[in-house]
Amino acid sequence: MVVTTERADEQTDRVDDPPRAVRRWFAPSLPGLWGGLALACLSFTPSLLPRSGVLQGAVAGIGAILGYGLGVLAALAWRAFAGRDPRRARRGSVVVFAVVVVVLVAAAVVAGRHWQGRLRELMGAPAQSWGDSLLAVPVAALAFLVLLALCRLLFGLGRGIGWLLSRWMGRRGARALGGLLVGGLVVHLVSGVALDGMFAAADRAFAAANDATPEGVTRPASDLRSGGPESLIDWDSLGREGRVFVAGGPSAADIAAFTGTRAADPVRVYAGVDSAATADARAALAVADLERAGGFDRARLLVATTTGQGWLDAGAMSSFEYVAGGDSAIVALQYSFVPSGFSYLVDASRAQAAGRALFDAVYGRWASLPVDRRPQLYVFGESLGSFGAEAAFSGESDLRNRTSGALFVGPPNFNALHTEFRDDRDPGSREVEPVYRDGRTVRFSTDVAVGAPPAGAPWDGSRTLILQHPSDPITWWSPQLLFSRPDWLAEPRGRDVLPSMTWLPIVTFWQVTLDMPAAAEVPEGHGHRYTRESVDAWALLLRPPDWTPQKADQLRAILAGT
Repeated sequence: MVVTTERADEQTDRVDDPPRAVRRWFAPSLPGLWGGLALACLSFTPSLLPRSGVLQGAVAGIGAILGYGLGVLAALAWRAFAGRDPRRARRGSVVVFAVVVVVLVAAAVVAGRHWQGRLRELMGAPAQSWGDSLLAVPVAALAFLVLLALCRLLFGLGRGIGWLLSRWMGRRGARALGGLLVGGLVVHLVSGVALDGMFAAADRAFAAANDATPEGVTRPASDLRSGGPESLIDWDSLGREGRVFVAGGPSAADIAAFTGTRAADPVRVYAGVDSAATADARAALAVADLERAGGFDRARLLVATTTGQGWLDAGAMSSFEYVAGGDSAIVALQYSFVPSGFSYLVDASRAQAAGRALFDAVYGRWASLPVDRRPQLYVFGESLGSFGAEAAFSGESDLRNRTSGALFVGPPNFNALHTEFRDDRDPGSREVEPVYRDGRTVRFSTDVAVGAPPAGAPWDGSRTLILQHPSDPITWWSPQLLFSRPDWLAEPRGRDVLPSMTWLPIVTFWQVTLDMPAAAEVPEGHGHRYTRESVDAWALLLRPPDWTPQKADQLRAILAGT
C-alpha cells in the first residue's frame, strides 16, 4: 500500500488532471492514519453503558474517520506554515506505524474489556465474551473504510465538477466552487430531501404497524375504558399502543387484593391518531370520553403524555392505579406513528402540541368543577413524553399552581424546564442530582428508593419529581459534548457511572450518541429503564396513608409478575 500525505489544496494535483486523482484514490494519508488510530483507541475508554463488540466497533470506526480528518488538516496546516509540499512517507515511517497499530489496538481492546467488565458488574449485566470483545476490531476497520470511501467519493465528485468548471473559469475558483456545490448538495440531501423521504417512509411503515393488535389484547367490555361499548372513541382508531393501554392494567379485584380494602376499577381513556384529525380535536374527544366514563369523579386524575408511537410504560401506569387504590383515571393521546427518535428529529412540535393540547383541555374542564369536587390533578411524561408534558407549563410556579404533582421520567437533555431547573440549581448541588430552590416544589432523584434530596427539607403542596439515572444517555446527550466538558463529568460521578469515565473532545460525544440506541437494553434501575422506580415515585407524590417499604416491595413483585 502506498502511503502519502494529503492536503485539501494540493498544488501538485491539477484540477484538469482527473486520472491522477484516480491513481491517488487508495493512497491514505499517514498523518491522517495516526489521528484515526488515536481517536479509535480512545473510543475504548468507558462511557455510560456497556457496549457490545459491534457497537464498540461502530464507535471506534467513527472516531477513526474523525481522527483521520483531523490528522489530514493538521498536516495541511503544518505544510502551509513550513512552506513545504506534500511528499511520500518513508518506508520506515510506515513500518513504525504498523507496529504501533498492533500494540495500541491490542492495548485498547484489553483495557476496554476491563472497563466493560467493571461497568457490567456495576449494573448487574451479563459478562462479555472474548469473542464479542474482539469483534470490535474488524467492525471498526470496516466502518472506517466505508466512511473513508464515502468521503473520497464526495471529494472526487467535487474535483470532477471543478475540472469541468475550469474550462470556463480559473482553476482555484473552479475547485472551490466544485467543493461548495458538493457540500451544498450533501447538506440539502441530509437535512431536506433524504430526511423528509426517510421520515415519510418510516411514517408509512409504522402506520401499518399501528393498525396491528398484539396477541392477547382484546377490546374491553367495560364502559370505563376507551374503545368499550359506550365509549365515544372507536376501538379501531386507538392504534396499537392505545389498544394495549386500555386493555391492560389492574382490575378492582387486583387492587383490592393489594390494598386489603374495597377498590374501584380504574378509568383509562385514550385517543389515537386516527381518532380525530388534529391534536386539539383528539384532546377534546379524550376529555369528552373521560367525562362520560366518570373520570372527573375520581379522587385522582392523571394526564399522561405518550412517546412517539403512543407508548406508555405499563408499569408506571399500573403503579399509579395501585397506589391510588383504584380511585383514579388516566387520560392520554397519541400524536405520531413513529418512534421517539424519528419524531424528535423531524417534528418535535408534535409532542409539544399534543402535551399542551391534552393538559389544557383537561384543565379547562377540571377548573370548571366546584372546588370541592375536583380530583387531584397529576401529570406524567417519560422520555419524549416528558418533553411534551412540559410544554403545558411555563415554570415551577405554573406547575405548583395548576397540578397536585408531576412525574417526569428520563427527560431528554433538550427539555426546556428540565434544563432550567438543572442549570439554576442551588450552589453546591451536583448536576446529576440537582437541588432547585431548596426542593420546595421540584426535586430530582437518581435512585428514588433512597429519596429525593434535600433530605429533611419540607416538601408541602404540589410536588414535581424528576427521575434521571446518572447512566442514562437520553438525559445526558448534548451537542455540547463535542467540545465542552459537562458538569456531570467534572463532578464526582453518579452511582452507576465508572469513576474512570472522563470527557474527551469529540470522542465522548460519539460514545454517548451510540449509547442511546441501547439505552433500554440494560438491567432495571440503569440507563433508560425506570419501571421499578415508579412505585416509590408515585408513593412520594400521592402520599397514600399507611405506606411502608414492605408495601412497595410487594407492589414491585406484583408488577414484575405481570
